[in-house]
Amino acid sequence: MSGVRFDRPDEPDEYPLQAPDPRSAAPVPAPAPGTAPAPAASGKVCVACRAGRVDDDGYCENCGHAQPRERDHMEQEAGPVAAVSDRGLRHHRNEDAFCVGRTALPDGTTAAVAIVCDGVSSATRPDDASLAASRAAGESLLAALPRGTHPQQAMHDAIVAASHAVNALADEPATAREQAPHQNAPACTLVGAVVTSDLLVVGWVGDSRVYWVPVDRGTPPARLTEDDSWAAQMVAAGLMNEAEAYADERAHAITGWLGADAYELEPHTASFKPDRPGVVVVCTDGLWNYAESAEEMAAAVPLDAAARPLHSARVLVGHALDGGGHDNVTVAVVPFPAPPAGAGSG
Repeated sequence: MSGVRFDRPDEPDEYPLQAPDPRSAAPVPAPAPGTAPAPAASGKVCVACRAGRVDDDGYCENCGHAQPRERDHMEQEAGPVAAVSDRGLRHHRNEDAFCVGRTALPDGTTAAVAIVCDGVSSATRPDDASLAASRAAGESLLAALPRGTHPQQAMHDAIVAASHAVNALADEPATAREQAPHQNAPACTLVGAVVTSDLLVVGWVGDSRVYWVPVDRGTPPARLTEDDSWAAQMVAAGLMNEAEAYADERAHAITGWLGADAYELEPHTASFKPDRPGVVVVCTDGLWNYAESAEEMAAAVPLDAAARPLHSARVLVGHALDGGGHDNVTVAVVPFPAPPAGAGSG
């Protein structure tokens, strides 16, 4: 099938040493009384074996484990919106990225913004692609919304800006140095949300998703995006039902992405006017693989998510890690409606 990229190469033995769960990192044990601690290169002790010294390249001299990098676990809170990203338990680096922020609209009300990007693992520099896209899209939205650009148009323009940022990576010398034969240009998926006092706008390219979870759990949740993926195409064509399609090993082959070798950029945007308060969950497949349906996602979202978005994002990342953490996992939680300026979240 033309225009399909397989983003989940087999890697059962690539990283046989499982990364430690970031929520349960134990303190380094103190040396016995009267003894000096073992000298560690750069003053660091391995987070895996708790004994080896860490060399200048970031690897343990005892067990060989790669030490955590800055992007292995990231958290940010920006007023009413929060996001958490984690490497997961199987991958050697985090190829996800996010941007969250808030700004004032011309009428003085607040708009909250969340962008989440997932680097395409089969491409060159996927971590750089996701970072460039998330920054470009976030900056575009936070600049356009105060000028009065309609949020749906602003989202479309932000995806185009992100696409240009990822395309530019293909021409950088670093890409030429790292690109292996037959390897694709830097690429990523993107999903985002803009929440105002009365409007919810989503935009996406790829298979990252947005879910709507009402505060009143007696009312139904919903998935607000449609994947650009092989599985979604099979379902849309009536060739498989959803359960069959997502159980297939080809399910995560994406049919839309940001990158210089994308066949055609088709930003998807949609606008909603929810009639009740809720939370918007913006996430990569590293989360939704463990909560695929809207009902499953709603069950994983804490009941106080609207009041505690950062805590809720942490809980959702933990849900993915508890499920196996087979992929990088990134999630942003945005309460709806956006609170007035100056009203933070608990």
